[in-house]
Formats: sequence, C-alpha cells, structure tokens
Amino acid sequence: MEAPAKLEFQATDLFINRELSLLEFNQRVLEQAKDESQPLLERLKFLCISSSNLDEFFEIRVAGLMQMAEAGAAQRGPDAISPQESLAAISTRAHSLVEEQYRVFNEVLVPALEREKIRFLRRSEWTPEQESWLRHYFSTELLPVLSPIGLDPAHPFPRILNKSLNFIVTLSGKDAFGRNIGFAVVQAPRALPRLIQLPRDLQGSGPYDFVFLSSVIHAYVDDAFPGMDATGCYQFRVTRNSDLFVDEEEAKDLAEALEDELSQRQWGDTVRLEVADNCPESLWNYLMQEMQLTPADVYQVNGPVNLMRLMAIPDLVDRPDLKYVPFVPRVPKALGGDMFAAIREQDQLLHHPYDSFVPVLEFLRQAARDPKVLAIKQTLYRTGAKSPVVEALMEAARNGKEVTVVVELRARFDEADNLDLAQKLEEVGAHIVYGVVGYKTHAKMCLVVRREESAAATGGATSALRYYAHLGTGNYHPRTARQYTDYGLFTADQMLCRDVHAVFLQLTSLGRVSRLNNLLQSPFTLFTEMQERIDREIAHAKAGKPARLIAKMNSLVEAEMIKKLYEASQAGVQIQLIIRAMCSVRPGVPGLSDNITVRSIVGRFLEHHRAFYFHNDGDAELYLSSADWMERNLYKRVEIAFPIKDARLRKRIIDHLEAYLADTAQSWSLQSDGRYIRTAQPGEPMGKAVQLQFLEDNNPV
Repeated sequence: MEAPAKLEFQATDLFINRELSLLEFNQRVLEQAKDESQPLLERLKFLCISSSNLDEFFEIRVAGLMQMAEAGAAQRGPDAISPQESLAAISTRAHSLVEEQYRVFNEVLVPALEREKIRFLRRSEWTPEQESWLRHYFSTELLPVLSPIGLDPAHPFPRILNKSLNFIVTLSGKDAFGRNIGFAVVQAPRALPRLIQLPRDLQGSGPYDFVFLSSVIHAYVDDAFPGMDATGCYQFRVTRNSDLFVDEEEAKDLAEALEDELSQRQWGDTVRLEVADNCPESLWNYLMQEMQLTPADVYQVNGPVNLMRLMAIPDLVDRPDLKYVPFVPRVPKALGGDMFAAIREQDQLLHHPYDSFVPVLEFLRQAARDPKVLAIKQTLYRTGAKSPVVEALMEAARNGKEVTVVVELRARFDEADNLDLAQKLEEVGAHIVYGVVGYKTHAKMCLVVRREESAAATGGATSALRYYAHLGTGNYHPRTARQYTDYGLFTADQMLCRDVHAVFLQLTSLGRVSRLNNLLQSPFTLFTEMQERIDREIAHAKAGKPARLIAKMNSLVEAEMIKKLYEASQAGVQIQLIIRAMCSVRPGVPGLSDNITVRSIVGRFLEHHRAFYFHNDGDAELYLSSADWMERNLYKRVEIAFPIKDARLRKRIIDHLEAYLADTAQSWSLQSDGRYIRTAQPGEPMGKAVQLQFLEDNNPV
C-alpha cells in the first residue's frame, strides 16, 4: 500500500498576517461596546480602547511598514506578503473598522446614553442660556490660548503635533492688510478639555449634559478672525510615527540619547490623516498633500476625530449602576504577616486581579526595613509615574541596603517616566543599570538576599545567606495589577533563586552565565527549551500515549514556533491555544493543523499572563513567563520562564486554563481564514470570569 502523499502548503497557507490579526483583535474589543450585557459606561470604555489601540497600531506598526515601503524594501514576512501589500490590506480593513467605530458611537451608544440622560449636545440643541454661557466660555477660557494661523507665504502651514486636535478654517473677506488669505489653521492646545460639562443650572433633561470642545470652536471661530467671516471649520488630526530610534551601538550614554529622541517623538513622519466627513474634498486633499499622504491614508469620520477623549465620561458621570460592580481583590491569609516566614514555608502564588498587589508591595517594604536583609535586586519595565514600588526601593537604599535596579528605558511610551524614576533611585544611592544594549529587559524579577541563622551540625548556631524571589508575568504596576490578569510567584526555592541571581549578575556585569537549572531565558534557552518540550509531546503521541499542550499568551506570531506546532498537530498532539491578540496560526486546516484550536478571551480584564502546560505522559510541566511567542520576545529581549514546582499551585493554574477553555461567554474562536467567531451569545451564564472567581473563592489560601 502506498504512503499517502505529503501535502504541500504555501506560506500564505501557513500564516495569518500579523497586522490583520491585530486589527481583528481591535474588532473584538469593539464588539464589547455593542454587548448589551455589559454596563453602558463600560461599553463606552471599550469603544475608547479600540480607538486608542488603533492609534498605537498606526504609530508603530503602520509607521514601520511605511518606512520599509518608502525605502523600496522587498522584505516579506513569514506570510510572504510584502510591506506594500500589507499596507493596502491594512487600509481596507482599518477603514472598515473606523467606519464601524463611529457607527457604534452614533447609532448605538449615543442613543443609549441619552436614554440615561447623558447627552452630547449639538449646536442646534443649545438653549439661549446655554449658548450665552458657551460664548462667554469661549471668550474667557478658549480664545486667549488659541493661536489661529492665517496661511500665506509668511505664515506657512504649521507643524501639527501628533494626535492633536486641529481645525482647517475657510475665510472670506480681507485681513487687516487688505488681503484675501482664504485659509487658516486653528490648533487646540492640549491643556484644554475636549469635553465641557455644562453647569448644573444650565442642564437640560438631566445632570450630565456635555458639549464637545470642537463644537464650541466651530460656533465661535469667527471671533478669532476679526473683520473676516469663517465660512467653514473642519476638525482634523494627524498621526505620526512614534517609534523611537536610538543607535545603541553609537550612543555613549543611553539615557541621554533617549532623552534627545523623546523630544522629537511628536514630530515623526505622518502616517494617517483623520478629518471630519463634512470637510470638502478640496480641503482634505489640501491637507493630505501638506502631510505628504495618499488617499488610502485619509480617514473621514462622523464625529470627534479622537474617540479616546470620551474615556473621561465614566469618571465625570456618577452612575454606579452603569459601571462594573467594584471589584475588591483579596489578600491571601498566608501573606498577611511575616512575608519571609510564609514564603519559607511554601511557595505562594498571586493571581491578579483576583489577588491583591499589596503583598508585592509589602514584600518590598518588609525587605526595606528588615535589618537581616542585605540586598534587593529588581527589574522595572513599567511602574507608573508615582510608583510605590520605587518608593519602597528608595526606602531600602536610604536604610543602607544594597539596591540594584535594572530599569528598561525603552519601554514604549513609558520612557520619560522610567528616566525620571531612574534618576530618583540614583539620587538615594541605588545602583541603576539600563539592561543590555540591543536587548530590552522584559523579565519581571525581584530578589532579596537575607542573612538568617540556622542550627549547625555541632549543635550551635550559624548564619548563612538565603534568597527570596518574586517572579511575575506582568509589570510591577499597582494600577494595571487591578486591570490585567497576571501571575506572581513568591519562592524561597534556593535552586530557582540562584538562577534569578545568575540572571541579575548577567544584566549588571554582562558576564557569561552557565546553564540555568530551572529558569528558561531568552535570548538563550527559552526558544530551544520550549521546542524540546513540544518535541517530547510529539514523541509521546507517536508512541500512542496521550499528548497535549495548552499555551496561553498575548500574541503568537513567531514562524518557527508555529511550524513546530503544526508538526505536533500532524503527530496527533492536542494543542489548545488561548491567544488574546495577534495569532498567525491557521487552526483546523486539514492535514496541517487538525488538532489545533485557538480561542481569544476579551472581557473586563486584559488577559496578560503567559502560561505553558505540557502533559508529559502524566508528569505535567507548567511554566509561567513574561514572554509571548514573538520574534522580539524569543530573540531580542531578556525574558524568563519559570516552572511551577508546587503540585498544589500547578493544579490551581491548570484549573484556570481549563476554565478559559470551557468559557461560554467571553471567548472567540479563530477560523482558518483569520476570522473570529463568538463561541456563544453574550450574557450566557458561567463565563470565564465567573468560573475563575468561583475557583478563587473556593481556593484555600
């Protein structure tokens, strides 16, 4: 009998385009804005998040592709699509997504908000009293800070700040010097609020009447051009390349070079023009040419050019019934006292946001004040501008501890905050390093070195150094710990802690580290070790044994890892992937990925933790990690994956993964053509969040 012919697959058969996959994720976020089972003001937030995500997508991903296309690069990704082809496909999909965002805003959310007496008043709806108040507001609060610029040879088109609110104004009549100038640009200073809440005594049907800043400027822009008439006023916004470039090989001081680059971030190359949909074609063509863009880069919108500004509404509206019920994370009882004693007794797991971030802060505070603690070593990627983590480290340094902090200056959009906190730590005597040139330090680690007494063999007492570590999948950021799902492990396992110490030595001394015992680390062993564990599942499947892996992460796009998953699927390994955002795997393709399923969970909390489970013929292995399966994480960053050795904790996490796979309300199933289909109707009971809460409430800690 002849062996079946081996199927041949082209690159486009193997991989979904990563940019289009990311746009599909933003579509899933937008779908939450339509979900009537969600509180109304939370639905508005989801609309804002989809808009903000799209901004960053253009600032980074589209900007990079445009640079490649302009340079004539023929480089193709794993899916064999060129930069030029990607940009064309992105434009089509992004225009559709933007159109849907504004349809949801105008046709779904605005009427629903009005029913709750939360209104955005159009100029045609202003009462005489409101109009009088708004005119006074324009004259006293807006006009003094506006700088309208009439366009002529002495007043060329101004530089437009990234993502700022601007207006192109058409004028009739002569200026002060007897000339017809025709056009002007009005730039709205960022200090001005984009939403103006009317005073309570001027409210109409309820206490929450708002007017857009753009409406006020439209109404009274004539006042900015004395002696002329504004015949048209149209808002527009420009998105620019916001990726920073620092030549790390040439830079003598990375912090100084990054500060110089940050000052130019707002003036990168233009990548997108958003303009009001009532703007005449001649005007938006004029703007397009000034921005050196093409029609494919122009987005005409029916509403405010920056939907993200609506994120202020939930904070301004005191309606708890239209928001999520406040979520109060718990503090595990074991971690409510002496942290070091609890961690010595057994490993402790935090599952944010169900578990509070307070124990992480308390661990650092106790270390800062404990006379037995000699040293603290910490990585910081994103912490926030005013960080209690940094405050605890500063306290430790003031108390004479050896404090070493690896600050990643290149954490995108947090560079300025990280420069500031690094300076503050240096001022109190902490040792600051900025990681490794060419490799972002993305690993989440904290190590405490403590001198402790122990009973000696001779019957006396002796002292020795003991390590304690916290390892996490997310940032040391208290605010995001309430919004993102992440794991944090406290351990006094000395073998594991020595690995952590070795990685810190590598980051500070740049010396070569011998093979780690427990940790997997990129850019060295993480990729190969994960591949070896998949190979082990393949061997079990070929031997007729049960073979299964579950991988949960933010994104999966690395080509070689995907090919290994296809190989495992063909061998009979059951592969269940839980991927929040980008996923280039094509699941369910006959002969290629029959045994692969991919689901995405989108809900109240941002799914951020990474977990990797291998069945291993019944002797399960489980790793948590700071790394996705992306090229940058596996080859261009310092990342770690750490094992969960405690069988009790391992079972707890595996139960969580099973809850994700059994989700009936918040999950989306990826199809082989790149589309996502909701697995059930919104509002169906026993969704993932309910299951996880049930698991945590019944978890003895």
